[in-house]
Amino acid sequence: MRLTRPMLAVAGATAVLALAGCGSGDGSAEAKIPVTATGSLESLAAKVKCTPDMQIDSDEVRQAICKNAAGKFVFATFATDRGQREWINDAKDYGGFYLVGRKWVAVGDDKVVKALRTTLGGEEEIGTDHSKHTS
Repeated sequence: MRLTRPMLAVAGATAVLALAGCGSGDGSAEAKIPVTATGSLESLAAKVKCTPDMQIDSDEVRQAICKNAAGKFVFATFATDRGQREWINDAKDYGGFYLVGRKWVAVGDDKVVKALRTTLGGEEEIGTDHSKHTS
């Protein structure tokens, strides 16, 4: 199955909207962040103690919903760095919190992303904030 960028953006956006919520920092100092993890979706999921529920399994992207003690989140792995960056750039228009590693991303609320970072490393990115928009 050949997935196009718009299809991936829709899948990512759906996941972000379903899982992203308002997070609040606990004010504590940032924990020591490990070296960014690498590996397959399954190996990354095992590191954070979750069993992935696969949603997309293609040559370009593999995406699953995961749940662990920190909460529910989406894991995605990518065949290329460019594919990953395009997916993130498209998905960030929908808001949310992202933990980004080499050819992988985890998407969830702020608290979950921060908890995952203590195990997986990576860089945090934040999507567009739509909370100030009025109708």
